[in-house]
Amino acid sequence: MNCIFCATGETGFKKNLTSSEIIQQVLFFTRLLKKDNQRVDNVVFMGMGEPFLNYENVMEAIKMLNNQKWGMSIGSRHISVSTVGIIEGIKKMTREPLQLNLAISLHAPNNELRSKIVPANKKYPIEKILEATDKYLESTGRKVMFEYIMIKDLNDSEECAKELAGLLKKMKSRLWFVNLIPCNDNAGFKPSSPEQIIKFRKTLENLGVMSTQRYSFGDDIKAACGQLALRAQFEHYYY
Repeated sequence: MNCIFCATGETGFKKNLTSSEIIQQVLFFTRLLKKDNQRVDNVVFMGMGEPFLNYENVMEAIKMLNNQKWGMSIGSRHISVSTVGIIEGIKKMTREPLQLNLAISLHAPNNELRSKIVPANKKYPIEKILEATDKYLESTGRKVMFEYIMIKDLNDSEECAKELAGLLKKMKSRLWFVNLIPCNDNAGFKPSSPEQIIKFRKTLENLGVMSTQRYSFGDDIKAACGQLALRAQFEHYYY
């Protein structure tokens, strides 16, 4: 499986990328992989730029990637869009005919804590996000992934796990799961220990919450998710 993570905007916002600029990222790796008789078969919109703040261009790019006649024939079920919880975007995606995957960056079990991690929470609080998600699930029948970044001594306690389980189990639909993501060492945040992540995950599962764990790559060269943008800024100003 060859998965490409597409940027949708520029760091320190300068502009939204056009659909053509987004497609160019996929084409670059398509040509690179072709040398080894491989192809891009999964695309994720996340990491640098909020996809739902560039909705029209992102969806146009997705349709180009998915089209079998003049596009790249990447199945819609192999295309994922990750959002910080832009409610308008979730509502729009609810009406999309393509069976895309939706991931929502939750990262905390309550608004007070989430606002410390996700500034956008002040505009898009958890209860509003979950309400829009319930409607999405009811309309599409597509499972949603709640992303939860594990930050040492901030949101990784057993109490947080119990609160998260209680929060999500209040939803009308159970077509969701939690993806635990070790925090990359960045901006003063430290990753939870592997042992703590295991404890957190066991607590969730004991309370009936399905979870998975993502393994991070690129941290050794400061090119993991959330680090690459800062590295680009550093090299721009100091090299």
